[in-house]
Amino acid sequence: MSAHHKTGIYWYRRDLRIADNLLLRAAADQCDQVCPVYVTSVWHGAHNWTGPARQRFLCESLASLASNIESLGGRMVFRKGPAPKALERLIRETGATILYFQRDPDPFGKETERAVETMCRSLGVAVHAVWDVTLHEPESVLTGDGKPYRVFTPYWRNWSAQPKPAPVATPRAIRSPMTIHSDPPPTLATWSLTDNGAQPLPGGEAAARKRLQSALRERLSTYQQTRDLPAADGTSRLSQDLRFGLLSARTIHHKVATAMESAPTAARESLSGFIRELAWREFYMAILHHFPEVLELEFAPQWRGLPWEEPDWKLDAWQTGRTGFPIVDAGMRELLATGHMHNRVRMIAAMFLTKDLRYDWRIGESWFMRHLADGEIASNNGGWQWSAGTGADAAPYFRIQNPWSQTARYDPDGAYIKRWVPELAKTSPALLSKPPEPLLPLAPDYPLPIVDHHTERNRTLAMFKRHQQAGL
Repeated sequence: MSAHHKTGIYWYRRDLRIADNLLLRAAADQCDQVCPVYVTSVWHGAHNWTGPARQRFLCESLASLASNIESLGGRMVFRKGPAPKALERLIRETGATILYFQRDPDPFGKETERAVETMCRSLGVAVHAVWDVTLHEPESVLTGDGKPYRVFTPYWRNWSAQPKPAPVATPRAIRSPMTIHSDPPPTLATWSLTDNGAQPLPGGEAAARKRLQSALRERLSTYQQTRDLPAADGTSRLSQDLRFGLLSARTIHHKVATAMESAPTAARESLSGFIRELAWREFYMAILHHFPEVLELEFAPQWRGLPWEEPDWKLDAWQTGRTGFPIVDAGMRELLATGHMHNRVRMIAAMFLTKDLRYDWRIGESWFMRHLADGEIASNNGGWQWSAGTGADAAPYFRIQNPWSQTARYDPDGAYIKRWVPELAKTSPALLSKPPEPLLPLAPDYPLPIVDHHTERNRTLAMFKRHQQAGL
């Protein structure tokens, strides 16, 4: 699309950056004036899919974006949704003849897009929308017979063989209509949210770029060796930046691939391992794109209708990090304190909820989304269904992680546990990786385990087997 327009609207969604922004560059090139707008959602209070940590990160990122737009000579506009009505009003006020936006990977966003496109057609306004949230669109990574992949490894082979797009240049300038009304930028009060005390990483494009530089300089060259160790600073910490589009997948891949060219063999393998994680993210987005029912149902049909147990007091123990399983409690407390949880511990905590407590994975999925600053619907759903044994390329139902042996393997010195569970600061690391003796808690003010892992493992195996046999 190369037609020239007097005024265009750039609708920001989850691409809160000016650098390597394909459509922002197109809008700046094709329009005399560009009105960048963010439409704030209108829900209030509790929300099953987000919470204070993520919204706080969003607010910081929007404030940074507005400043960056001003640095290019433009002006950011904030409006309140629903998006179709807010954008229609803005189109009428500006006289815009084209709307630009990045397509959303989840079904909720797609529903909004359809309504917006219908509105634009009724007004005779052109729409320029592209999929720019991943390196490859879900429809471009398919099997030989044109079907979506259901298993990661063949998806990865196809994904990695495809040429990767290069980053695009930042617009040199943005000229905006300066008299258009703008609401104030959103704050937690906009959604009637109370600060829960979680301290996520700083929001904004500049902070995200610093994190990328730090990851490349300090961590990604040893990623394969340290990524599973929660006490180590061994992961990229870029997930929230990808979630809100502070960094594009293009930029990250380009920087990592460039670093690989001059890296020694071991570092090159680690950098490649990180790129594989980018592909996992895109695999889960492809699953959500092709099979949106996974937000309601188990991906594997044979596991639909599993008789999950009704939650009781043990759910609160899991949510607050008081299960008596130190590695689980450390992760849950890290989540509440920071809006983040180490990925290895996410798997341990998720499998504990679904396999030791036998609670429905959807309960944990919602809890994580409400507390994670990097909460990504597709990846979160994929991770929970993997842990429950019900998803795409999931762990088989009989593969049940033992929190005690996981501790011995990934936190043998207890450094991660002691960081987040101060009651255990003086407890010998050897005691943190095995069940305590009956009636002898690991520390005076720390609870005994709320279940016996061995017993619950056997009960879970029996539940899956009964359900499997009933379906034959």
